[in-house]
Amino acid sequence: MIDRTKVQEVIDRVRPALQRDGGDVQIVEVTGDNVVKVKLVGACGHCPMSTMTLKGGIEAELKRSIPEVKAVEAV
Repeated sequence: MIDRTKVQEVIDRVRPALQRDGGDVQIVEVTGDNVVKVKLVGACGHCPMSTMTLKGGIEAELKRSIPEVKAVEAV
């Protein structure tokens, strides 16, 4: 299982970009099968581009930094 602290460190690196646009991301769960579940909040919670942010930004950075991450899902 992936260490939640490592996931948090990566999230903390991408967080400033989200906050500049009035949004943010919170870790909800890191599952035993290496799926990271997050909640997009603020402007990110209802933005039509949130899927791109999730997959192209957050998931891409997590997979680059922690290769064991299989997916990132919004809940």
